[in-house]
Amino acid sequence: MKRVPIPFEKIISIAAAAWILIGACIEFYNVAWGTGEAVGGFSPKWLALFAFFVLLCAAMYAIVGIAVLDRQRLTPVIQKLIALRNKPVALRWLLIALTLVAPSWFLQRALWGVVFDGVYFRLLLWALSVFLLSLFIARGKTLIEWKPFLAALILASSAFTVAVSLQGVTDYPFSLGWSEGNRIWDYSMRFGRDRYGIADDQDIYVLLDPGRMTVGGLPFLIPNVGIETVRAWIGLTLILPYFLVGLAAYIVADKNARVWVLTTLWVFLFLRQGPIHSPLVLAAALTVFLWRKPLWLAIPLIVYAGYYAQSSRFTWLFAPGLWIGMLELAGASLHDGRLDRAHWVRGFALGLCGAFGGFLLPKLIPLLRIDLSTAADVTEQIASTGVTSDFVAYAVTDQPLLWYRLLPNPTYGTGILLGLLIAVLPIALFLFWLSSSKKWKLNAWQKLAIAGPLLAFLGVGLVASANIGGGGDLHNMDMFLIGMAFTVFIAWVNGGRDVLMNNEMPAWIRLTLVAALVIPAFSPLMQLRSRDYGDEIASLLVLTDEKDAKAFDMLPDSATVNAALTEIQEAVNEAQAAGEVLFMDQRQLLTFGYITVNPFVGEYEKKILMNEALSANYDYYSSFYRDITNQRFPLIVTEPLRTPIKDSGYEFGEENNAWVKWVSIPVLCYYQEIQTYKKVNVMLLAPKPAPDDCSQYIPPRN
Repeated sequence: MKRVPIPFEKIISIAAAAWILIGACIEFYNVAWGTGEAVGGFSPKWLALFAFFVLLCAAMYAIVGIAVLDRQRLTPVIQKLIALRNKPVALRWLLIALTLVAPSWFLQRALWGVVFDGVYFRLLLWALSVFLLSLFIARGKTLIEWKPFLAALILASSAFTVAVSLQGVTDYPFSLGWSEGNRIWDYSMRFGRDRYGIADDQDIYVLLDPGRMTVGGLPFLIPNVGIETVRAWIGLTLILPYFLVGLAAYIVADKNARVWVLTTLWVFLFLRQGPIHSPLVLAAALTVFLWRKPLWLAIPLIVYAGYYAQSSRFTWLFAPGLWIGMLELAGASLHDGRLDRAHWVRGFALGLCGAFGGFLLPKLIPLLRIDLSTAADVTEQIASTGVTSDFVAYAVTDQPLLWYRLLPNPTYGTGILLGLLIAVLPIALFLFWLSSSKKWKLNAWQKLAIAGPLLAFLGVGLVASANIGGGGDLHNMDMFLIGMAFTVFIAWVNGGRDVLMNNEMPAWIRLTLVAALVIPAFSPLMQLRSRDYGDEIASLLVLTDEKDAKAFDMLPDSATVNAALTEIQEAVNEAQAAGEVLFMDQRQLLTFGYITVNPFVGEYEKKILMNEALSANYDYYSSFYRDITNQRFPLIVTEPLRTPIKDSGYEFGEENNAWVKWVSIPVLCYYQEIQTYKKVNVMLLAPKPAPDDCSQYIPPRN
């Protein structure tokens, strides 16, 4: 009797299961070993847990093997599971909710997220949650189907990404990252200036666009709002704007609520790969909402979308106009392979209105505040306001371009090009298949309406990513990523929905769609962990076999935090008797009243100093050097200043060198360390009684 060969996809399934399960067992062994000496390096409890886990993995592998090779043997079990699933509806929804929440809680809110940080254990947890969700979502007489599986994968992936977005929600008073604390201070300057005793007419420069200041600053409309609430809002701004894009697409393209929810979650997953700043996402949501809307509504709102995008970042000024042109032209139905005149008119009219809002309107609005009777040349005034070609040229050439960051490098492991390819390739393959198989029909003009803006967005994003200070992630590819999402919307309403809902696709395309949902969630899955277990360091050292507690990057305990705050306030009080205190860093301590200082010094904020250092702006630094030479500040609060020079083999090496050259070396020549709080990353500097001749350390004017 001739043997029937096992299909290749089944071999791959069995091999993948073995790969993940064996890897998870090895990772569990590494955790359990070293916990005691009862049996080898095992404690009795961990030996029992390890043995149970190995047996569980063996059972799962056996089930996978039988399900792939001889599914009929599992028929009785499958029938019982289906019967159990189909009876209690309330219980099913409860199980769905628990399955969604439990993995993220286990990894991010419990100690175990620090212990079980291996990729295989987490992949196994993800696979189990997707299987259970698929089981609970499916209906009828089939255990798991394609569409419930796809929905389960979207839900599980979204749960991880939502959890990571809220990872920074804590009442810890010190900064959680290089600029996190001072960025909160930036947000407070829109609606919370009264916290610093700043006069309404006092001009304080903030390195943040008005759009982001407004969105991030909304919590400061609440009297006495605390830092945890503000961080919760910042986390929500990494979630809610993306949902609005999905909602806007639903209003245009689909009236099925379940499909809308899943589409919204896919948008969230795809765009969070940037991540993308919320003002541009909000502009994108407004743009897609206007697709196919009456011109009386669409024209003024697309003008506003362009204006709002430009006010947030000048590189975004043409984005809404190009997006709406894509949607209107490429998303239109063809008649005999051609676009109707009405579609051409709508596409160009709305595109030009979006460009008007982004480019010309910002030039015209200031004229409303100018006394034209004293103006000699209105044309000259218009040219001097808003974004000009000279301004764009200066912005592009003002700082060095580090083209090597487009390739794999220490700052961003994959490099921008490969990282972007990984992010968009599955979706690009799916769109290419839809078009080439004629399931999504486009004529040449529609293809150009998609390709033209995408190539423009790609070029701008690559240049911005190569700019020094960038290239650490894909956030500068923001317009391109949103353009890709809009291309998916266009394909969805022109044949893609029917293909997906009816499962009219080959196996490799289904695998591509799975990859499109797995890739965006993989990084959030690996990032899930808590930083609140500083008191459990001894146990963590045993369970993880780490030698240095610093590897866990835990937040310090409350006693350490309170002691640092008390001592910093005492130093501030003493210094204020002699003059002004400069908070270069940790300005959020002033925002929420952890430290009080009077008067407030607005100059020389850390991010501004870094930005001007990257531009080698001697004109800006001349006043800074004058003040530190004269030792204007009896106390400076900053991050620990160090002076090592690094090369491109280090993460953000060029940025470090600019900071060392323009800030660290000059400041440390005139000021000396009086205290460093390593655990909260704060250094206090006081003037040197007799500083050296530091003229050689002041960068010369080029």
